[in-house]
Amino acid sequence: MFSAKTYTARRQTLRTKIGSGLILIPGNGFTPNNYPNNAYYFRQDSTFRYYFGLNTPSLVGVIDADSGEEALYGDDFTMEDIIWTGPQPTLRDQAQLVGVAETHPTADLAARLARAIAQGRRVHYLPPYRGETKLLLSELLGIAPRMLHDYKSVDLMMAVAEMREKKSAEEIEALERAFPIGYAMHTTAMRMCRPGVVEREIAGAIEGVAKSLGQGVSFPSIVSQHGETLHNLCADGVLEEGRLLLCDAGGESLEGYCSDHTRTYPVSGKFTQKQKDIYNIVLAAHDRVAEIVKPHMMYTEVHNTAYAVLAEGLIGLGLLHGSVSDVLESGAMTMLMPHGLGHGMGMDVHDCEAMGERSFDFSAIAERAAQSGTCIYRAAWRIEPGTVMTDEPGLYFIPALIDKCRAEGKYKGIVDYEALDSYRDFGGIRIEDDLLVTETGNRILGDRRIPVTVDELEAVVGK
Repeated sequence: MFSAKTYTARRQTLRTKIGSGLILIPGNGFTPNNYPNNAYYFRQDSTFRYYFGLNTPSLVGVIDADSGEEALYGDDFTMEDIIWTGPQPTLRDQAQLVGVAETHPTADLAARLARAIAQGRRVHYLPPYRGETKLLLSELLGIAPRMLHDYKSVDLMMAVAEMREKKSAEEIEALERAFPIGYAMHTTAMRMCRPGVVEREIAGAIEGVAKSLGQGVSFPSIVSQHGETLHNLCADGVLEEGRLLLCDAGGESLEGYCSDHTRTYPVSGKFTQKQKDIYNIVLAAHDRVAEIVKPHMMYTEVHNTAYAVLAEGLIGLGLLHGSVSDVLESGAMTMLMPHGLGHGMGMDVHDCEAMGERSFDFSAIAERAAQSGTCIYRAAWRIEPGTVMTDEPGLYFIPALIDKCRAEGKYKGIVDYEALDSYRDFGGIRIEDDLLVTETGNRILGDRRIPVTVDELEAVVGK
């Protein structure tokens, strides 16, 4: 938790940006796993924590943009609660830690909102991503759950995304504290990697590292020999000689800030020449991105630079034909890297994308998104000092996708499908680090690099 001054200043800035109406920011509650009293690990809503700082379940923050009043709504623990949890601070005591003077029981919130609605005041809320939050907002605002997206506050979405995009000095320090967690996770995975080990043994070990050093993982760990499957959460495979293991994993600091790294390395501990060739192409794209990222660039420029380096390398191997510009214009790179170059990162590993392109069509506000430069719409994402983004190019040989493109006659004269046949069992390679955009360029977060070159990986893997 940061100082009360930090949260007070954030709420004041938000109030100024919104101008009028009530700003409603619900936190998360416990989510039952298999029965009500057995919940998943608690994860606070990042926007609530950004403005109200508390990592306590079932709280709601309200900011009156007209009067400046701020309040937290929640309930103090009952004696029955205390029997199970032990003594807990009161809501008033917690509110004082984050500079909020006014507290009320949860039951009072409905009447507060009803008065505002009766007065014709706007209630601003972000699009909810959890079912429990959808039901809460539906009950409080009298809006059917299926209609909540229609009444979301675009103004609030834009304001929150703009504020969370630029990381303060204390946020950068928290992100730096997340790096050693990721470093320990990845180097643990490398040392465990050898034929006969089950993927889940590694996944379980590194998630234990994340839990022992911080809040836990920043997303479900991807530990798989099938690196061609982008988000492969199946970890049942037994590591085999000659295969590549892709490990995409990160942890959260105690303040809730994330790390996110990917490394790919040979199960045997030594790259074959074929693996080394593809690996070095991906590494060249990764390093080129880290060289060029600077303030005021458009994300699309960075993405296309990575594509160009990958294309050049594949042309050199004879898998693609023509010039780099020919390859990019054909769209063939989407078959071999069917994802974006990277994403914003901060309190969420895909920062602010709970209100971003995966949930909504932002075509109606694309012009405004371009002007604000926030990360809610990547095609209009302008990178500014304080932005934190991942640098994660990859090359993936996905048989089903290759077969589909071949059958449809795509990329004729560009893709050498016969040459690709020998890569059908190759898998995929991704390399990822986290970049902080500075006033003059960028730097990779962390006080050292997770082993990344061929020589560095071969010196660690399986040792």
